[in-house]
Amino acid sequence: MKKIFVINGGQHFAHSGGKFNHTLTGLDQSYFTEENGFELQVTDINQPYDPDEEVKKFVWADVVVYHTPVWWFSMPYKLKEYIDTVFTAGHRKGIYRSDGRKTENPAVNYGTGGMLHGRKYMLTTTWNAPETAFTLPGEFFREHSVDQGVMFGFHRMNAFTGMEPLQSMHFHDLEKNATPERIQDYKNQYLAHLAGVFNNLEIETAA
Repeated sequence: MKKIFVINGGQHFAHSGGKFNHTLTGLDQSYFTEENGFELQVTDINQPYDPDEEVKKFVWADVVVYHTPVWWFSMPYKLKEYIDTVFTAGHRKGIYRSDGRKTENPAVNYGTGGMLHGRKYMLTTTWNAPETAFTLPGEFFREHSVDQGVMFGFHRMNAFTGMEPLQSMHFHDLEKNATPERIQDYKNQYLAHLAGVFNNLEIETAA
């Protein structure tokens, strides 16, 4: 069975209730079943957690699935706190050993000290911004994609641990233009995305 660890980063704060990230997590729970060949663990960053137990989930998983809204062009503060706390607890306990450099030549090999090689991760993000803000000339994100722009640092963070990315999925216009039709269409697209990514996914057994 493929072992999947889902992190629901949809934070409850101000006008945000984290509803669509909760919806995505529910779709995960319907897809990543034993009948479909999966074992599943889920963490909701709004609930109390034990950092050492969360480290064990990263080490256990074949694939980590992150769901996060984007607030002010970054992760919500509780998800950032979760990452800071859990990754620090994972130092030499399965997430990373060091920054990868050697004393005799510290100018090279930064970022190669991760301990999660053989694992993969998948990112979803939710936005108020429409997709056209990333694609049209003259619009706000200057034709930089989510993965190569705002979330570039997030991807390098995971590379630091040794994990490799699966295809991301990004959901746009979910505040000002969050129609029931858009939400249903996105739910259907996400289930199709899961099938496309995971049906033929080869898992490398971690040493």
